[in-house]
Amino acid sequence: MKIEVRLFATFRKGRWKNKSIDFETKTTIKNVIELLEIKEDEVSIALINGKHSDIDEELHDGDVLSLFPPVGGG
Repeated sequence: MKIEVRLFATFRKGRWKNKSIDFETKTTIKNVIELLEIKEDEVSIALINGKHSDIDEELHDGDVLSLFPPVGGG
């Protein structure tokens, strides 16, 4: 199963912007962020194919997962 993972803002620091990751079995957003060594509470927005998704949402072959940290500004 192949998932495209897109990282935004501070999640790119020391990582990459886009990457295709292969999984042998079904996986969830939570499993992906653990693999990337991102703390669960650091994920502000998770999108699967552009739709807001819960962290326990299951991913499917060909999905695009986008992860955003909290963004400050003003």
